[in-house]
Amino acid sequence: MIDYQQAIKAIADNITPLSPVQVPLAEGLGCVLAADVYSKLELPPADNSAMDGYAYAFSGSVDGSLTEVGFLPAGGSFSATIEEGEAIRIMTGAPLPADCDTVVPMEDTEHQGNNRIRLRKQLPCGTNVRYRGEELKAGEKILSQGQQLDPAAIGMLASAGIAEVTIYPAPCVAILSTGDELVELGETPDNGKIINSNAHLLAACLRQDGFTPVLLGIAKDQPGELEACLRQGLDADMLITTGGVSVGDRDLVQQTLSNIGFKTIFWQVATKPGKPTLFGMIGRQPVFGLPGNPGASAATYQLYARPALRMLSGHRQPFSSNLKVKLATAIKAGGKRLHFLWGNLNIVAGELQFLPSERQGSGQNRSAIGAQALFPLPIDSPPIAAGEMVEVIMLHLPLGQKTS
Repeated sequence: MIDYQQAIKAIADNITPLSPVQVPLAEGLGCVLAADVYSKLELPPADNSAMDGYAYAFSGSVDGSLTEVGFLPAGGSFSATIEEGEAIRIMTGAPLPADCDTVVPMEDTEHQGNNRIRLRKQLPCGTNVRYRGEELKAGEKILSQGQQLDPAAIGMLASAGIAEVTIYPAPCVAILSTGDELVELGETPDNGKIINSNAHLLAACLRQDGFTPVLLGIAKDQPGELEACLRQGLDADMLITTGGVSVGDRDLVQQTLSNIGFKTIFWQVATKPGKPTLFGMIGRQPVFGLPGNPGASAATYQLYARPALRMLSGHRQPFSSNLKVKLATAIKAGGKRLHFLWGNLNIVAGELQFLPSERQGSGQNRSAIGAQALFPLPIDSPPIAAGEMVEVIMLHLPLGQKTS
């Protein structure tokens, strides 16, 4: 049996990103760049006005009075000469005429009749001018390999003339649930049967994280059927199974995987939940055997499978961030395994507090509902009092929490 840190190191040592692909810019949202991106254009393409106002030569405004000689909208052009003491009414984004170097906002002027305007205050030369290439130069690197494309990055790339990007694709993940006790959602779970909730939980986790689930259904505890179902998942970028990885007579997943080229990297981790977690490779395809208990399946997805998927999709920081917060309620002493406790993050009197979920059972779906963090209670830890600072693993941002 290995510890948690050894497990995550083993995952990191064995997974490399998927082969890059080139996609239209709009399809890259949420993906990680596999190559640096360079601007095709200068931005702005020309000196332009940052305000609706009047453009003029600073040297010709010494008496604070100007003559309006024209109008220039965004997207327009103006080729006539603008003499000293003259100004052109200009809209935001319009190219600055060659003879002008300063723009006064409309609200800082006063009309005096006969196309005369008066400046209410004298502005420094160059005020309200956006200069050609001040944001981007042609050939300048915009974004680096390893950066994730968010909406702002998409907008920046579009403005630089980038129509396609090279990214690491979002992994496709096959999910296989195992066990004679399982029935599909919609069937009646009689005679000790239970509904296959893990498949729906994991598929939802994958979609939430930007990955594509492929549900393979349920494999019964029969080696032949199990192997046939496992082979269906070989075309995916990752294979996740649930159940059948402990030490019971019908825990056949690891043995059956070996028939199709599976190499075990680790099996059993000194954690609670998730002790019987299995990880290995079939060629370059990562395979996770997660426990069948729903609480354990949810936890081991967050702790192991999700970081592995982020590695496949090229993320520089695949693991969730840790955060020091105040403990909202006391916690009992730790045991012989690292115990991950689900909980919420509440903002109380302007500070974050971690409130452990009331139910922490591996076999309960409700233990993870709404949870925003996991607290790793150390092995043999003494009891921890409310108000103590602890370090939690962030799962979701604490938005919309109650304050007091």
